[in-house]
Amino acid sequence: MPPEPSLDSLRDALLRGAEALGVPLTDGQCTSLLGYISLMQKWNGVYNLTSLRRPAEMVTHHLLDSLAVLPPLRRHLAGKPARVLDVGSGGGLPGVVLAILEPKLEVTCVDTVGKKAIFVRQVGVELKLPNLFAVHARVEDLRLPPFDVITSRAFASLADFTHLTRHLAGDRSVWMAMKGKRPDDEIAALDSELSVFHVEQLAVPGLDAERCLVWIHKAPAG
Repeated sequence: MPPEPSLDSLRDALLRGAEALGVPLTDGQCTSLLGYISLMQKWNGVYNLTSLRRPAEMVTHHLLDSLAVLPPLRRHLAGKPARVLDVGSGGGLPGVVLAILEPKLEVTCVDTVGKKAIFVRQVGVELKLPNLFAVHARVEDLRLPPFDVITSRAFASLADFTHLTRHLAGDRSVWMAMKGKRPDDEIAALDSELSVFHVEQLAVPGLDAERCLVWIHKAPAG
């Protein structure tokens, strides 16, 4: 087994990857992101947060994969503050990454596994993220004011994802689903009241796999 990379090499890989994605990081953001995966490693043995064990893989498959949605999300929000719901968040992906990079976002991570919600809360405390919240619940049972953006990372089919969260979406809310290959069958199965208004291909540095973002909103009336 190859030796574990040094913290400096992880930092360099993260900074280079983020730069390639068009998301240049400050020193503080980079430190927080690396602190997050350090916490994930520390808690992983007991809480089983991720199947990945090597920090270099976490940088690519977790941090950079989540950072890839930032440019599209920033374009959509155009600098406005927003409430974001991360459904089936697990150990906080992409929610924690979004909270670190965008202090104006109020990010709520929801998961049915209590230990994972506890972990996300601890991340918020240790990384001093007052805009990060975690809820242990089934999302269909969640009763909160509407969110501006509802996102998920490999949570469920698009039909299930939107059906389970419809009550948490306002008239102008959007769903931002992180997917691998373009899910044409899932798009075709969506409720007729919903409309896919954009499918955006993503290229994640160091990740040899297809990635895309599927943007959905309530279909315009008439």
